[in-house]
Amino acid sequence: MVLLDVKLDNFLLFNDFSMHLTYTKKPVSSSIAEEHLVGRPNFRYKKLIVLMGANATGKTALGKVLMGAFNFIAKREYALIADLIEDPQKDASFSLDMAFDDNYLYRVNAVFKGRKKSYSDIRSEDIYVDVKREKILKNDSYEKCVKRLSEKPSEHFDNYVQALESVPFITWKFELRLVDSSLQRVIEPFEPNIYAAMLEETLKALDPRIEQVKKIKDKGKDNTFIIDYKNHSVLIKDGVVMEADKLSSGTADGVGIADLITSIKLKANNFVYCDEKFSHVHSVAETAFLALMTDILEGNQQLFFTTHNTDVLDMNLPFHSFAFLRRDEIDDNKVTCIYASDYLKKNNQSLKNAVENDVFSTSPDTDSIYNLNKVFREAAKIVVQKEFNV
Repeated sequence: MVLLDVKLDNFLLFNDFSMHLTYTKKPVSSSIAEEHLVGRPNFRYKKLIVLMGANATGKTALGKVLMGAFNFIAKREYALIADLIEDPQKDASFSLDMAFDDNYLYRVNAVFKGRKKSYSDIRSEDIYVDVKREKILKNDSYEKCVKRLSEKPSEHFDNYVQALESVPFITWKFELRLVDSSLQRVIEPFEPNIYAAMLEETLKALDPRIEQVKKIKDKGKDNTFIIDYKNHSVLIKDGVVMEADKLSSGTADGVGIADLITSIKLKANNFVYCDEKFSHVHSVAETAFLALMTDILEGNQQLFFTTHNTDVLDMNLPFHSFAFLRRDEIDDNKVTCIYASDYLKKNNQSLKNAVENDVFSTSPDTDSIYNLNKVFREAAKIVVQKEFNV
């Protein structure tokens, strides 16, 4: 499954939000191979989306909402998405265009009726789901196929569960902090020996002191591994580091990084969302890992990669792979998606220079930082006045 278009309203930061994930013009040359659906060369989609933006612009929140929507579609449990509704007094909705291996384009529209005291008051009768699908012909582009889809009448479903049952099974892998791990993936654990090898190479790249990573051979412990150092060992069980304080932050993050790489390489999941998993990793290592993940992406796979590392902007990636989230200057509760390819048209233009010159108006507001010294002086003045009863 690949994601082609996203519309969100009244979920977390996102009000009247849209994000488009296809492109029309075939690049003259691209470092990303076969960026189209398998067997459908004109149906172009963005295999890689590097998502950037200032803090609190919605990079992590977008992952949470997409994960909630996927869980709702796959498990038919509305609480998995309803608890992300920002204002229960208003209607909330999402619309996703997705393409599957069956060469059909699916559109899932879901509306959650508002006028509730809280999201927990929502009942199944408050939820309306509409699903359409259209065959993707051999020479179709997204634009041609979606035009036919939009003109089709809606199918009749008795309830939202029946509607969602018409959508093929979605597989996904999210790496999001402080989120229930059971919601972040929908696949069985990897083959242990393959995963142990991937884990070892990944962690050694981040910490050369590691001697080996091995799988515990005890029966019933296929998901338990040991990281061996010269003088101590660390246990990993079900993807969780048991004594994380014995690892550096970057090495601990390496467990999730290995999970992502293995997931892509084995095609365990077609959709992968990596949210700032490299914040404790050296920038050179981050760009190398991103280059690797991009290189091993195959047909009908897609990777979202959020980062603050501007060195990524110097990588040999097409402009259409970069998107920036920006809070609206007038309405602080509105987030907009900015596409680098809308501003940069020539291959010899520098994306990094554009970002450094704030062409996309996505740089953080630093006024409050520079005001800190003034605030400190004023606070100190008040302390002195109180102490001497001035």
